[in-house]
Amino acid sequence: MNLTRASDFMAMHARTLDRRRFELLTGKGDRAALLAALNAYRNPDGGYGHGLEPDLRSRTSQPGPALHAFEVFAELAPDTAPEAVQLCDWLESVTLPDGGVPFGLHVPDPAGCAPFWAGADPTVSSLQITAVVAAMAHQVAVHDEAVAAHPWLDRATRFCLDTVRTKDELHALELAFTLWLADAVNDTETIELLGAHIPANGLVHVQGGLEDEMMRPLDFAPYPGRPARALFDPEVVAAELRRLDGQQQDDGGWKVDFTAYSPAAELEWRGYATVRAVSILTHDQPPGSDIHEG
Repeated sequence: MNLTRASDFMAMHARTLDRRRFELLTGKGDRAALLAALNAYRNPDGGYGHGLEPDLRSRTSQPGPALHAFEVFAELAPDTAPEAVQLCDWLESVTLPDGGVPFGLHVPDPAGCAPFWAGADPTVSSLQITAVVAAMAHQVAVHDEAVAAHPWLDRATRFCLDTVRTKDELHALELAFTLWLADAVNDTETIELLGAHIPANGLVHVQGGLEDEMMRPLDFAPYPGRPARALFDPEVVAAELRRLDGQQQDDGGWKVDFTAYSPAAELEWRGYATVRAVSILTHDQPPGSDIHEG
């Protein structure tokens, strides 16, 4: 991995938010600047919109963008931000009676929005979205006591861990995100239950996605030292790390393997994917790789 080329890609092509995330990740950033970049997407109700989720361009606060906001709050550690617990307040306000949040709320401005966002049913709880948002909120809760103590987080977690036990089949994204949640709360019983749905090679096809779109081992367990990593043989993880390392493009960035729904989203996903790849590879350097600058 060439960090200089990655940095050049981010400077040339990435949105300000992901540039600030990349700078903090590589030791050259400023937490106040990162929080300011995130809050450009914030609404007065405490939720986030305005394309923070690249395929959801709506100005409205939505559950999906809450994931990306919590990602930033986790990256701010050990600093905390009052906006994190205020986001929990907003999520509680849209939580349905069963404890889950809907996949999406009404979208009055659907231009550039993926149809699955614009057409979501706001009256039905989504295991996929509730799990991924709660999983990331638990990462924030490690250093933010106000988030850890918020009643929304407990309700959402219980909804997900109870719901997954009632399902015989799981969509690949439900499987991955519920595994993130179980890993975040160290629920080894649920991790084992979910692991039974994942083959030894760690490849699970994404139903409804591209023909070759897969969730892979690093999608299920991106970081070392976590219980979910035990689901995969070390050789499988090492091969996936080498694969990720080798996917850096000539322009210095990484690509995603799913469809984007606007030209802006396609480029924004690349900046997001580059931050993700650099984060994984710097936390878990693949054998035989050389992370360098220049």
